[in-house]
Amino acid sequence: MADAPEPAADSAPGAPPPKTQVEFFLRAAEKVRTQFPDTPGVYLFQDQAGRVIYVGKAKNLRARAGSYFLKAAAEDSRTAQLVTEAYDIDYMDADSEVDALLTEARLVKDVQPKFNRDLRDDKSFPYLQITTHEDFPRVEITREPRSTGVKLYGPFANVGQLRGALQVLQRVFQFRTCSLDIEESDERWRWFRPCLLASIRQCTAPCNLRISRDEYRKDIARLRKFLEGNRQGLLKEMQAEMTAAAKNLRFEQAARLRDELKMLESLGDRGDLEKHEQPEVFYQDPKKGLAGLRKVLKLSETPRTIEGVDIAHL
Repeated sequence: MADAPEPAADSAPGAPPPKTQVEFFLRAAEKVRTQFPDTPGVYLFQDQAGRVIYVGKAKNLRARAGSYFLKAAAEDSRTAQLVTEAYDIDYMDADSEVDALLTEARLVKDVQPKFNRDLRDDKSFPYLQITTHEDFPRVEITREPRSTGVKLYGPFANVGQLRGALQVLQRVFQFRTCSLDIEESDERWRWFRPCLLASIRQCTAPCNLRISRDEYRKDIARLRKFLEGNRQGLLKEMQAEMTAAAKNLRFEQAARLRDELKMLESLGDRGDLEKHEQPEVFYQDPKKGLAGLRKVLKLSETPRTIEGVDIAHL
């Protein structure tokens, strides 16, 4: 998201607020039609005192905000009440649908709009949770956020879109989402077999100690900067790190930073967030698999090796 975005200005600065709801309806519908872009962002309804009473996100600001002023929307009691109390509507740009989703959550938490009360008060809404007490912090979605040892983002209104955003961000920052208790000092982790996410470059495999604690935590720090809206500062920082890595002949690190920068800059091209949602990839304990094999084959002992024979040589 752009640094310190400001709400869009009205087409007639200093114009008096509408005196009736009919005037607001007509004026707001025209404002949305002529001033709102067809790009991602958040829209804000304000009351007569200028207080924000509702915040919503949109992939297409003009289409989403304009839908409040259609006849069908007026038949919905909650929408009708919102429009009745509103005296102005504004918007804030976002660089992508992911940015819009995160901005909406930050605004609801900071401003606490009246008509977002369900999202504020209901503890069943999902949060994005990053652990802070582990060597290799994990990132997870939860409906039961902890009170200590974590950094929370949210709540979010749509868990499907949150999962989609998590998948997109995992391709960039390659963080872990598993529940393994990994300690860098335990050398036994070097013999651990990483899950599929490492193979498809969505995790740096701290479970195999392929990345140091300090380097992994740098990735988490970058993720947190992005989640907190400091996208431009993050891009500049990563650009400087990439240049320094290349200058010091750390070409693998420079190439990884280059790829991350490209993905961050193309977040707006990734389409509908819910289309990115995919099943979780869970760690499978090989001991359980061998125990199952023993049961199926009716072996006297748990197998320790499996031999493969090329039948072409028989």
